[in-house]
Amino acid sequence: MEPVTLITGGSTGIGAATARTLLKQGHRVAVTGRDAGKLAAFAASAGAGERLLTITGDAAEAEDVAAAVRGVVQAWGRLDNVIANAGFSLPGNLESHAPEDMRAMVLTNVLGPALLVRESLPQLRASKGRIVFIGSVAGVRNTPGNLYSVTKWAVHALAENTRLLVGKDRVGVTVVAPGVVDTAFWAERGGTPEEAMTPEQIADTIAFALNQPAGVDINQITVRPTGQLG
Repeated sequence: MEPVTLITGGSTGIGAATARTLLKQGHRVAVTGRDAGKLAAFAASAGAGERLLTITGDAAEAEDVAAAVRGVVQAWGRLDNVIANAGFSLPGNLESHAPEDMRAMVLTNVLGPALLVRESLPQLRASKGRIVFIGSVAGVRNTPGNLYSVTKWAVHALAENTRLLVGKDRVGVTVVAPGVVDTAFWAERGGTPEEAMTPEQIADTIAFALNQPAGVDINQITVRPTGQLG
């Protein structure tokens, strides 16, 4: 039976690359995003037909997350994996961030994954499925005034708390912590550093975690380009 995977923030970057990788591996994949135009463009480029479901919604809104999970189950009858990928960063630091932007980042990056777990657990318990959180190297090392780092530390904590909650149910939990990846993240930061990974390389790492045999759970993967020292 084809695995069914839901990815939040899946129209661009790491999420889109992961969707493509899993589609090639035979998954049925649902991706969410706030921008219907970007979702439509991704669907057209993916060419996956009925094996790809796009869902417009905000990963930080409980009703949207619940609707996404319901939509996947209604379409395909099951849910085997969820990937909490939606998130963003602000240029500057907490001294320069506007308070409303800080709130939006905390809600998307921290509340969003928690909502996804809450809504998907009944299905994942039934399927003995897996949860992948997209963390960050910023979630294991501090830099001055980095509120994004704070949110990713929280994601790493959420992953471990979730593992303790669902391990007895044979639900796998992994946090993938990338270093520098060549995505739009760097557009407002002067361009991508010379040492960077591709979204496809992170997608392969995520797929590796999902493809472990039953009874094997990889809890954390930190992956950097070889030239990234911090």
